[in-house]
Amino acid sequence: MLTNQVVLVTGAAKRIGRGIALRLHQEGARVAIHYGGSAEEARATAAECGNAPVFHADLTQVTDIVRLFDEVSHHFGRIDGLVNNAARFTRFDPLDVTESDWDFIHSVNLKAVFFCCQQAAKHMLAGGHGGRIVNISSLGGIKAWGHHAHYCASKAGVIHMTKALAKAFAAHKITVNSVAPGVIEFGDPPTERVARMISQTPACRSGTADEIADAVVYFLKASDYVTGQLLAVDGGLSLR
Repeated sequence: MLTNQVVLVTGAAKRIGRGIALRLHQEGARVAIHYGGSAEEARATAAECGNAPVFHADLTQVTDIVRLFDEVSHHFGRIDGLVNNAARFTRFDPLDVTESDWDFIHSVNLKAVFFCCQQAAKHMLAGGHGGRIVNISSLGGIKAWGHHAHYCASKAGVIHMTKALAKAFAAHKITVNSVAPGVIEFGDPPTERVARMISQTPACRSGTADEIADAVVYFLKASDYVTGQLLAVDGGLSLR
């Protein structure tokens, strides 16, 4: 169990983030719910997590990230875990990608992940007890998608940055690991592209948010001898 462990989940209002937050609450964690623009959904998720506290921050702004971690630490008295889930996703032919398109993705998917890791580690060090960081990457960080070059670059960056930070933080008993989800459905009719990806998945189905949460919980519970690792939860699709 994760009883009384304080874990901040970014982008916890909806979809995978919500699934992770709910699972951590079930495991006994004291969950901090972060949201960017989905206030109503964040409050609903928080209610399902035992009226967990809700924190707003614009993750494109490092000053907001610093404030977020200060507020979470002040509220709970410490931070034991971080799940970097917040992300953006767009699709463009790489010949059409503009600087703003690139920055829109990387400001949250990579830059924010780094500074959230940095702030989490600082608070964990201040607490003197180590901690656990789990970065949510993507199948797109493992496999190349032609119309998602900017997105793939951001998620591949998360995977390699996870390894670098795992090296940097290991002596402080702070682990950094990554989970790469495959096709995760939430009841919406699949697009032609998504249906094709599901048909190519060796497990012959899409995944669930709870299956991603399984992997997150494993890393949050694992000893500090497990660090710098990537776990693809994708039904074998990354093997194709």
